[in-house]
Amino acid sequence: MNTETHTITPDMPAMIDPMITVTESAAGKIRELLSEEGKLESGLRVFVQGGGCSGFQYGLMIEEGGGVGDQLFESNGVRLFVDPVSVSYLKGAEVDFVDTITGGGFTIKNPNATSTCGCGSSFTA
Repeated sequence: MNTETHTITPDMPAMIDPMITVTESAAGKIRELLSEEGKLESGLRVFVQGGGCSGFQYGLMIEEGGGVGDQLFESNGVRLFVDPVSVSYLKGAEVDFVDTITGGGFTIKNPNATSTCGCGSSFTA
């Protein structure tokens, strides 16, 4: 698995240690979604926000470029943008895509989550 990380600054991004990864399954699905939207040069924003029954919930959205201060990660050929606050909650996390009989979706395996809600959409850190 190839993972690279940069901090987006007004100048050039700086290389730092990888903090978040994407499985091959998730990378394939992300590339498929980017292709469908005609945004092959875009990436995926991964973030944490307050909400859910456990206090925090994950968010994912397609984005063309990150903001100043964002961490830029590349894993399995997919660009990920993570804001400075979310980085501390997502260190070591893995984005995966699971496809089952009842449907498919992205999941985040987060070693920083001390507990999760029953449906798995929110967590406590």
